[in-house]
Amino acid sequence: MLRRMGAVLKCRFYCKNSPGKTVQNRWCEPSRSVVEVAQVTDLCNYNRLVVRRITTTMPEIDTSNLDERQVQLLEEMCILLDENDKKIGADTKKNCHLNENIDKGFLHRAFSVFLFDNKDRLLLQQRSDAKITFPGCFTNTCCSHPLNTPSELEEKGAIGVRRAAQRRLKAEFGIPMEQVTPNELTYLTRIHYKAQSDGMWGEHEIDYILFVQKNVTLDPEPNEIQSHCYVTKEELKELLKKADKKRN
Repeated sequence: MLRRMGAVLKCRFYCKNSPGKTVQNRWCEPSRSVVEVAQVTDLCNYNRLVVRRITTTMPEIDTSNLDERQVQLLEEMCILLDENDKKIGADTKKNCHLNENIDKGFLHRAFSVFLFDNKDRLLLQQRSDAKITFPGCFTNTCCSHPLNTPSELEEKGAIGVRRAAQRRLKAEFGIPMEQVTPNELTYLTRIHYKAQSDGMWGEHEIDYILFVQKNVTLDPEPNEIQSHCYVTKEELKELLKKADKKRN
């Protein structure tokens, strides 16, 4: 478990319309200090799936009813992995997020950023309705993927993932690059994460959990984020409690 003042957070949670349906149910307790991370005594349990190279023809998907900008992002190249987080190839964001491919074993690298301000409040976002997976859902500060590029493939100290997180914090929240540098993002652990968004789209990832604590300038991109807020530990726990009640 990861400990932070006894606060209980859900790594990579989605809540519909705050509160609403909770898709992921792994608990982590982050440390008191973002910089000095407590010893990890239990890495979140996860189901191990056999990941194999896929040589079948990719399915043809009609994207004409989806947001044009988000469809363009589907052509980004994600990093395909085996169950040990070792690269076995690359494929488009679209192919990595189709449930049809996930059922065949597609697994890719991702990250989740938890950004706290200097009052210990966590920054949440509500995903834009234009998003293809989990539109309109509330989640942690930023969830995305490193790309199959030399700078974001570099694995030592998870530096490639941390560079990707800096890039996406700028793209989604408009946070200036100099305000959150890769070295300021603390890599805590990884979780093996799988969830369906709907009948066609889903997620299947080795998800790197990143923490940072500082005050930043926000200028959210409406195509990515429709609303955002800072929450205290108590407010977050109450949101998750209401979401669980609604789910059950």
